[in-house]
This record gives sequence, C-alpha cells and structure tokens, in this order.
Amino acid sequence: MIELLPATNHRRERWKNGGGWTREILRFPADGAWDWRISVAEVGCDGPFSPFPGCEREIVLLSGQGMELHFTDGEMHRLVPPHGRLRFSGERPLTALLVDGPTVDFNLMWRREAIDAQLLHRPIVGSMLFFGEPGVTWLLYVLAGQVRTPAGVLEVGDAARIAIPPGERRVIEGGGELLLAKLQPKA
Repeated sequence: MIELLPATNHRRERWKNGGGWTREILRFPADGAWDWRISVAEVGCDGPFSPFPGCEREIVLLSGQGMELHFTDGEMHRLVPPHGRLRFSGERPLTALLVDGPTVDFNLMWRREAIDAQLLHRPIVGSMLFFGEPGVTWLLYVLAGQVRTPAGVLEVGDAARIAIPPGERRVIEGGGELLLAKLQPKA
C-alpha cells in the first residue's frame, strides 16, 4: 500500500506559544496518543522546544539559515544549511536561537518504548526499491525533485506512507532527494 500525503493536505496549526506553526504530515495511530508523528515546523522566533517525555526526536533543517539548539545541560548544537540534523531525547529541555531569520524543519518523533525508528537522507536517481518487512512502515518526504509512485506523483514537500506485505516489493522512480523514515514496532 502507498498512501500519498500531498503538502496541500498537511494540517497547519499555530504553536501554543505563538512562535511558529506545525504542519502535521501523519501520526500513528491517528486518534489519541501517537506512537510516531511526522511534521514540518515553521519556526518564526527564538524560543523553547515543547517537551515530549518518553519520545525520541530527530529534526532536519529544510530551509532558512539555521538555528542553534541550546540544551539546559550546556550542550549546544548548530543546524546549518543544507539539511543540518540532530537526534535527541524529547525530555531534554532546550531553546532554539535562530541564526538569521525563520526556518522550516522536518520533525520525526516516536515513543521509544513502542517504536524503532531510522531517518535516512537519500538521493533518488532512477529507481528505488522497497522490500516488505513484517510491521515496517516507510514514510518518504520529498526534499527536491519529483518522485513517481504506483499511486501517483510527489513534488517537493509532499510525502507518502509505504507499507508492504512481507515477500512483496514496491518501486518508486524519480530524480531528487528524499528523507526516508523507517518505523517498526518493538517486539
């Protein structure tokens, strides 16, 4: 199964602190507490990140000049273009300082007791093959270019969920760059 998730359908919500917007791409399960969530954040000003106890997070800079992530334990990490990224615990308090104006960031969050997750940044030049694995869901996000799937075409900012039964495979084709999240329930 391939479910297309066009950017025009991503639900946009204002942050509680008013400092930005979130466009949720997909969460699972869709109702109630989620095991994983994928979104794009529009960060408009400096400020604290919301805590997500029990979760792991990975953030990837999509546009803008970057940000400095200042953790309360003294660690600092700078996300720089193109596509700077960081994985960290959702419990860790931190504040973001924008380098030179607003940013747009890809966010993958998952409950560490329920899900194993990997986030890959890959080029696509021609065909890319996905093999079915028990319980695995892939989510792809188009960073650049265009991707053709059996379900339709994806442009920059579009996403798709791919779940393939074991023993089967799916092919996508195109040219550009992707973020690929591999999500699998823990045993």
